Amino acid sequence: MSRPRGRKIRHQVGEILNHPDCETALKRLARIPDNQLKGHLFSHFYSPEALIRFRSVTAMGHLGHRMAETRMESARDLMRRILWNLNDESGGIGWGSAEAMGEILSRHSGLAAEFDSILFSFLDPRANYIDNPDLQQGILWGIGTYAGTAFDQITDDRAELISPFLDDNDPVKRAYAVRALAHAGRLNPNQVSENLKTDDTDIRLYTGWQFETLRICDLVSVCTSETTAIKHRKDG
Repeated sequence: MSRPRGRKIRHQVGEILNHPDCETALKRLARIPDNQLKGHLFSHFYSPEALIRFRSVTAMGHLGHRMAETRMESARDLMRRILWNLNDESGGIGWGSAEAMGEILSRHSGLAAEFDSILFSFLDPRANYIDNPDLQQGILWGIGTYAGTAFDQITDDRAELISPFLDDNDPVKRAYAVRALAHAGRLNPNQVSENLKTDDTDIRLYTGWQFETLRICDLVSVCTSETTAIKHRKDG
């Protein structure tokens, strides 16, 4: 009897993730019991549709925060499952896991204090470096999302793990590195290469519930302004 119900809920979660309004969708998802919702969101990390994958990451961020506020150990278990998905021994690929990790950490400082060093370790050759190019995209996106609410946690050492990706052959990683450093207030316009400033490659950037298409050079321009604003906040 549980399987048909499980399929029904999975279909329901999929329908909600297709809803065009973020607030409405998240409210509807919050009505589903957390333990059931968790598994179905993980399954949507593997959706063939990029928008649904990212929306499931957003929803997982809200779920992680909700769990941490009421059942911290359950939230820790959720983080451990995400980390396991990124482990070679899991037998999977870990799609969406680094993005979800960054999303959750951006929403709960308590979990961030415990787990943010692990997220950065995935870019560190001296630690838990992940060399899968697609997973590196997710790691950079997750770090950028976390940095958007915790720029003061992006130390010089952590910024140095991101900076090399500004010159990566993959335009997605270049764009995500720009976003991450800008959110950390560390995209120094004097250190951005001319190639990056004039890079007219189109990128689809997820902005919370939708995609926006823009050129990397335009992203650099917007993000250098963001860096300046964050520096003013730090100095203030």
